[in-house]
Amino acid sequence: MTDIIFHHYDTSPFSELVRLAFGLKGLAWKSVQIPNVAPKPDLIPLTGGYRKTPVMQIGANIYCDSAACIEALEVHTPLPSFYPQPLGRAGAILGAWAAGPMFMPSVSVAMGPIAHTIPAEFWEDRRKLFGLDTERFGSMGPHLKAQFENSLARADDVLADGRAFLGGDAASYADFAFYMNLWFQKRFGPEPEVLKPFVHLDSWSARVAAIGHGERTEMEASEALAIAKAAVPSVTPEIDPASGFSLGQAVTVRTEDPGADRVAGTLVRLTHRDIAILRQDPAVGQVAVHFPRLGQIVSPA
Repeated sequence: MTDIIFHHYDTSPFSELVRLAFGLKGLAWKSVQIPNVAPKPDLIPLTGGYRKTPVMQIGANIYCDSAACIEALEVHTPLPSFYPQPLGRAGAILGAWAAGPMFMPSVSVAMGPIAHTIPAEFWEDRRKLFGLDTERFGSMGPHLKAQFENSLARADDVLADGRAFLGGDAASYADFAFYMNLWFQKRFGPEPEVLKPFVHLDSWSARVAAIGHGERTEMEASEALAIAKAAVPSVTPEIDPASGFSLGQAVTVRTEDPGADRVAGTLVRLTHRDIAILRQDPAVGQVAVHFPRLGQIVSPA
């Protein structure tokens, strides 16, 4: 079976989400460390310009965004499922909440107090990509903290009935997505005050952490590129007939972030759930680059 290769850095919240996903499914995976700011010269040949973290690689199939990673892993190893009953696929909706409205407030609370200690190159990178800077953290800090506490309170209310995880007895994608926001609070020092009122979340987070990360082995980026070049991408063509796009059309894909780069290629999938394009690069040959449909803009090239 082709190795799962994970391009990430250790302090990335969305990478922690996927690392826990490896743990739940008991998977072995190869770890390729990437920079936390651009440029990312060993990643771009695979993605064609997408530079957010994480990216997962299986042969010549490249999965951009943690949501795309999760769906690919669910197909790769169906059991145990990321969507156990009774919550089922509703867990994906909770995950989207944790990765959306909850995420930026959690970053503000975690990084705001130490923003002055973080290198300027980090802030310049995030300003270009997200429009994020220390001034925003300063002026909106109290509001963002209140928004983060609201998400914590809602999750704590869910756990108050004694359930082990957000959906019941079994861990799910929703747990990993919420957990990454709490995990990130602890990257910069001791237990943060913002978490202390939410006692149910404390024991829940310990249960999630105990899932672990599966079996991790380090790999050099050059080896990952060579694996992609030696492989052939596998993707099932499907185009939503109401989308206005056609199979084989030249397109670009970019995230909704204001400074996102466009990834150009040939369209092979465009459904309500996912996108895939084929593209060529001298370093890796032909690869299929996969994206979640949510949060991506597809345009004619």
